[in-house]
Amino acid sequence: MRVLVTGGGGFLGEAVCRRLVARGDTVHALQRHRSPALAALGVAQHLADVRDRAAVTAAVAGCEAVVHCAAKAGVHGRDRDYEEVNVSGTRNVLDACARHGARLVHTSSPSVVHDGRDLEGVDESVPYADHFPAAYPRTKAEAERLVLADAAAGRVTAVALRPHLIWGPGDPHFLPRLVAGRRLLWLLGETDKTIDTTYVDNAADAHLLALDRLRPGSPLAGRAYFVAQGEPCGFGEWLNLLLRAAGLPPVTRRAPVRPVLRAARLLERVRRSPLTRRLPPLLFLVEQASTAHWFDISAARRDLGYRPRVSMAEGLARLTAHLSARSAR
Repeated sequence: MRVLVTGGGGFLGEAVCRRLVARGDTVHALQRHRSPALAALGVAQHLADVRDRAAVTAAVAGCEAVVHCAAKAGVHGRDRDYEEVNVSGTRNVLDACARHGARLVHTSSPSVVHDGRDLEGVDESVPYADHFPAAYPRTKAEAERLVLADAAAGRVTAVALRPHLIWGPGDPHFLPRLVAGRRLLWLLGETDKTIDTTYVDNAADAHLLALDRLRPGSPLAGRAYFVAQGEPCGFGEWLNLLLRAAGLPPVTRRAPVRPVLRAARLLERVRRSPLTRRLPPLLFLVEQASTAHWFDISAARRDLGYRPRVSMAEGLARLTAHLSARSAR
C-alpha cells in the first residue's frame, strides 16, 4: 500500500518507515528536514511542517493510510508550539485523512492518563488525567481526544497507540540527555517505583500491526491501546541499564520524594511569571520519576496481535553494540 508517515525522519518515524519499506510498501514521509537515512531507503520526502495545512493535505493525497508520528516532544519549549504542533497539526492530519479517505494510526502517549499518582497495571479504561503539569501531556491528550472523536463520528477510520518510554539505538532525546546530565542525577524515594518501557522496534511493529488490522468496523477503530515491553522493572534499574549500555557508572544517590515534590510545586508557581517561563516543568519530571507507570497490554495483544519481538535483554545488547560502534568511529 501507499503510506504516509508524518515525522518520518524522527526516532520512531524512521523505524516505522524502515519496516514499511522492508515489506514492500510505497512509503512517503512528511518532516521538516531532509533525512539521508530515508533517502537511502527510497522514501519520498515531503519537507513541510504538520502545521502547514495545505502541505499536509497534499502529502496525504493518494495515500491509503497515514501513520502520524510527528509531535513536539520533551519538556522544553513554548506552550504555543506544543499546541500548534500536537493539536493543530493533528487536526490538519485528520482533515486530510477525511478528505482523501485515508485511515489513520495516531501515535499518542501514556502520559495522557498520568495524573501524578501511581499507575500499576492499569488498562485502557483508566480515564484521562484531570490536570497536566506540562504542555506535552496536555496537548497529546487533546490530540488523542480529537482522533477518537473523529473516529467515533465515522469521519475517519483511526486508532491511537500509546507506546511508553521508547528507547533503543538512534534515540536522539532521552538517552543523550541522560548521559549528559548523569552527574546531576538522583533517584527518588527509598526504593524504585515500577515502570515499563518500549524498545523502538517493538513500537514500530505495533504501528504496522494496527495499520494492517484497521478497517471500518474493526475492533481497533476509535480505540486507544497501551504498548510496552511487558517487562516491568524499577525506574532506577532501567536508567542504570541504559547508562551501562553507554559504558557509564550507575546512579546510586537517592533523595526523599516529598521535599523534592514540594520544591517542584513551588517552582511551578514561579514558572508562571514572564521572567521564568523558560524553566523546564520540573513537577512533570519529578512525578514521572517518583511514581509507578506500567500498563496492562492485553488489549494490544488481543486486537493488534502485538507480541514484543525484541526482549529487554536483546534490546540492551543491540543498544550497547550500537553505542560501542559509534564511539569507535
